[in-house]
Amino acid sequence: MTPASPALPPRAWLVVGLLWVVGCLNYLDRVMLITMRLSVKEAIPMTDAQFGLLTTVFLVVYAVLSPIGGFIADRLSCSRTIIFSLFVWSAITWLTAHATTFDQLLLSRALMGFSEACYLPAAAALIARYHGPATRSLANGIHLSGVMVGSGLGGLGGLIAERYSWTLAFQIFGVAGVIFSFVLVAFLRDNPLAAPAAGSAPVAPIKIGEALRSLFGTPKFLVALGFWGMLGVTSWAFTGWLPTFLIEQFQLPQGKAGIMATGFMSLGSLSGMIIAGAWADRWSRNYPEGRAMVGIIGLAICIPCVFVVANSPWLALTMAGLVCFGLTRAFPDVNMMPILFEITDKRYRATAYGMLNAFATTAGGIVIYLGGVLRDAHVNITTVFYAGTVGMALCSGLLWVIRPRQTGKID
Repeated sequence: MTPASPALPPRAWLVVGLLWVVGCLNYLDRVMLITMRLSVKEAIPMTDAQFGLLTTVFLVVYAVLSPIGGFIADRLSCSRTIIFSLFVWSAITWLTAHATTFDQLLLSRALMGFSEACYLPAAAALIARYHGPATRSLANGIHLSGVMVGSGLGGLGGLIAERYSWTLAFQIFGVAGVIFSFVLVAFLRDNPLAAPAAGSAPVAPIKIGEALRSLFGTPKFLVALGFWGMLGVTSWAFTGWLPTFLIEQFQLPQGKAGIMATGFMSLGSLSGMIIAGAWADRWSRNYPEGRAMVGIIGLAICIPCVFVVANSPWLALTMAGLVCFGLTRAFPDVNMMPILFEITDKRYRATAYGMLNAFATTAGGIVIYLGGVLRDAHVNITTVFYAGTVGMALCSGLLWVIRPRQTGKID
């Protein structure tokens, strides 16, 4: 019989709810630019390669600084790191609306990468510190469902740009994020039960060198880097140019294509996060490899979904493929942080997640730019989609290698 799980700390689910909103804003602010390509290019002339470079610069800066953001959260405070990150990136989102040249827009995207780099590693670590193995994947899945909602709402950027102005969306959501950062000041806290007990010996602050030696001395973490990086390539190869693909394949207007590209896939992911989280928590109670197997099953289903989207002559079937892709693509995402908790030192988990983010987003950023170069060379977008399916197959094998072989840790 499975032993009873310990009671969750106070605020455990409140933290998940607050971060659901922040995660939504995080991805909405970063994604909406790709859904307003025509409007932005009309206002600020640029090539497709330059438009792709806007996302590449964001991702590369975000990647380089993600490990630093994670280290700051490990060393100082996850909650304070999150609040700072939200306030700064929201202010930069608002400032983006005032860009009038390509260079200014490029700078704003670089600053966005700088400010958002601190968020996700800190959020993933904070949630995992509030939740033990019995609820860790589900809590992470609920948080990431907010990310998916934000990705879906990113399509509003294209719609607002088409009907009003491309700058209006950046103004609205920038102000919303600044306001919500003050809500976090009032309610978001680190887990007090994770702090050293009163009267215990003081814990020495962690050092970056110690963190790097620990992580790079863990073979499974090195494989996890390869897995997450390859997964980033496959994801951005598919999603980064999906709105453009729908415009050209079905002659859709920009706003409708943006809503469909982000909305339908995120609709599937919203369900997938919850399903995969609950499934993985339950399966892993008696089967240590359960979390990894959920991710592998999801990736196996994703591959045929890509081929359906790329080849279907019917818009309805394409949308069904996007929903299915979004649902199953969520499976490995939900379980990455819980798996990290079982293969890395507890002192360096935000740093570890930041390093995974760095590797994945660097690879993804390169793919986005190469996609723009291929577009300028008149290469079909489906070629990039197909290459992504090869990466998904490789990811399945890497995820099996890093599967935990013992029951999850409580800490």
